Amino acid sequence: MRANMNIFEAMEQYGHEELVFWHDKAAGLKAIVAIHDTTLGPALGGLRMWPYESEDDAITDALRLSRGMTYKNAAMGLDLGGGKSVIWADSRQDKTEARLRSFGRLIQSLGGRYITAEDVGVNADDMAVVARETEFVGGLKETSGDPSPATALGVLEGMKAAMVIAFGNADFHGRRVAIQGLGHVGALLGDMLRTQGAELTVTDIHDEGRAVAERLGATWVEPDAIYGVEADVFAPCALGAIINDKTIGQFKCRVIAGSANNQLKEARHGVELLNRGIVYVPDYVINGGGVVNVADEFHRDGYNQERAFARVRAIGKQVTEILQHARQEKIPTQEAADQVAETRIHIMGRVDSTYIPE
Repeated sequence: MRANMNIFEAMEQYGHEELVFWHDKAAGLKAIVAIHDTTLGPALGGLRMWPYESEDDAITDALRLSRGMTYKNAAMGLDLGGGKSVIWADSRQDKTEARLRSFGRLIQSLGGRYITAEDVGVNADDMAVVARETEFVGGLKETSGDPSPATALGVLEGMKAAMVIAFGNADFHGRRVAIQGLGHVGALLGDMLRTQGAELTVTDIHDEGRAVAERLGATWVEPDAIYGVEADVFAPCALGAIINDKTIGQFKCRVIAGSANNQLKEARHGVELLNRGIVYVPDYVINGGGVVNVADEFHRDGYNQERAFARVRAIGKQVTEILQHARQEKIPTQEAADQVAETRIHIMGRVDSTYIPE
């Protein structure tokens, strides 16, 4: 988005209900909560701590990610709306108890319209600090815990479904997968793929990634080189907007399937992938394992890992249905996924309905 953005225009463009800014000078906290849609229930989405270059970048990320959560939760069949929060800070240098507890007070002030959990730059220990100030937190160690294993499992199942479409089978032996990003999810996905017999090429912007690559027995390339790697599958597991005008001509793969949010910089890039014969798995479907796992905490019987992971494994079936629908209708896969999510919201919701806490 342009500098000095018009916030209300941006909210109207994405269809948001609420955008909350929180500044606590004493704690050094600058935070934003974006509530996109609460038709299906309270908005659920993680907290991201990131050193954005500008306020506009922070706002844009919150808006895009929260909209993605609405579609993800709807596509996963959850009775939850979509939201997201960001703390404008460097998680490696600026993470303090004061910032996290102040953020918790912000969440509590929203009265249950938004439930937070961990995302980039934040872990379960951080969520425990946030929970000292609010009851509206998911993904605590004593409940569903770290969502990364569930997210990685969902990506693996979705990747298998895409391989059947692209290659006729889901056998990873002799297949090369390029992984961009070796954080919690990327590293776990690498372990799973290695066990499945895949050959790996990997990268990360942090030096610690080299140690992960060595443990995985993977080929390491510099971050900018990962797009041009010859691979069967490219797995974006870092930040978003990596499928753009600069990168799209570099891809030498048949499938793009990974955990990163908002992988397409613009919708037209999904059309271009379709024209290039690349099977793109919509990010908010394939990476839904984490939110499915967290959402199980709100089951009437409490969290049950076996039940939660069974639903995560079903992501492969959902991906298959979306990819087949896209092929039949000759539309980009992200459009097919949007149709699934929008149909559920339309059927299950009421016009202009929003979740009101009791």
